[in-house]
Amino acid sequence: MIKIYGMGTCPDCTQVEEQVKGNAKYELVDIGTHVKYLKEFLRLRDNNPLFDECKWTGSIGIPCFLLEDGTVTLTPEEAGLKPCAKEDEGPTCSLDGTGC
Repeated sequence: MIKIYGMGTCPDCTQVEEQVKGNAKYELVDIGTHVKYLKEFLRLRDNNPLFDECKWTGSIGIPCFLLEDGTVTLTPEEAGLKPCAKEDEGPTCSLDGTGC
């Protein structure tokens, strides 16, 4: 099963959620629904160099995909999904308010 970390307020995450709805191959984890999910994601984010650029630019690093073999990626295509279409929905996914 592929685990997807995201949030309901993130436009890219909602696009991913629409793609995987009803597909048992994917497990969605909304890190905004409970602190335990946020901590789980932060443990992954804080210990993986993949997120270094995200941290440097002030991005959160979602949607994030934990593949079945343990590989972590920020690329939907590597999880068997379509890329996220960029929409101008405002600044939701960066800590500094600049957008996703």
